Amino acid sequence: MLLSIMHYALCILLTACYNRGQQSPDAWDLTEQQMDSISFSTTHHYSQNYNFVVNAQRLPLADALPDLAFDTLYVVKGERIVVADIRCVPTDTIDSVWVKVARDQITQGWIRESELLQGVSPDDPISEFIDIFSDVHLLVFLAISVLVAAAYALRRLLRRKAYIVHFHDIDSFYPTAFCLLLAMSATLYASIQMFGAESWRHYYFHPSLNPFALPLHLGLFVASVWAIIIVGVATLDDVRRQLPAFDALLYLSGLTAISGVVYVVFSVLTLYYVGYLLLPAYLAFALRCYFSHPHYSLSCGRCGARLMQKGRCPHCGAVNE
Repeated sequence: MLLSIMHYALCILLTACYNRGQQSPDAWDLTEQQMDSISFSTTHHYSQNYNFVVNAQRLPLADALPDLAFDTLYVVKGERIVVADIRCVPTDTIDSVWVKVARDQITQGWIRESELLQGVSPDDPISEFIDIFSDVHLLVFLAISVLVAAAYALRRLLRRKAYIVHFHDIDSFYPTAFCLLLAMSATLYASIQMFGAESWRHYYFHPSLNPFALPLHLGLFVASVWAIIIVGVATLDDVRRQLPAFDALLYLSGLTAISGVVYVVFSVLTLYYVGYLLLPAYLAFALRCYFSHPHYSLSCGRCGARLMQKGRCPHCGAVNE
């Protein structure tokens, strides 16, 4: 009797674990239009209902496809638009992909994809920041400005014998780590532009600040950005704690100048493969400079000043045993 009950219970358990699924059509039994939409989204990285913000002064929209008569209306800079439809026009020799966008129920129309993408950016603050940071003219201007400002700042700081990272550094590894992280991030960013342009383009349309939700190379880059922010905050705190206000300001000015030079040099030279040779050399130089400066492992028991060895404190005169 007991054996029969156990056999019956086992049969119930096994049959209960089997899931026949819903009696519905195959999930991949999609219409041709749906398949085209998935294919377009894969290659173009956006699809219907995607949101853009207008960057150009104005974008002309046609109220019908180009094989029909149409009037022109405009959306202007700062306005937000949504993709309402996407059509392929094989007869158009300029761009066969036309996109219908809408600002509201009244203002909507068609525009060639190439013209659209030149005048908009994804409606996401990360994508807008990437647009600003990737502007070629801005980068050239920043590169020239940073090099001139860095040369001037370093000259002034060295003449004043002020504290400056790498050359006359404070007893903290954070500034050196900040510069090294910036160099590695700039090298990685340029590498992604060269060898993973399509993945970067997808990230541009679908950005994320979570490095674990991204492919490995993009995740490493986002993680390096987070590390720069964290180390930057630690650097500010350590500089403020070790130096008087005016000296701290001078030190941070020098750090900003050197960081700007590091970013420009590695982001540009990596595009010509020189950055890959320069990075280990800079790593060795930065570490050598850091370890060549004196480091304090003790603190005065009375005033808290940092000491290299026990004995009388040169700041308050207290004897530390």
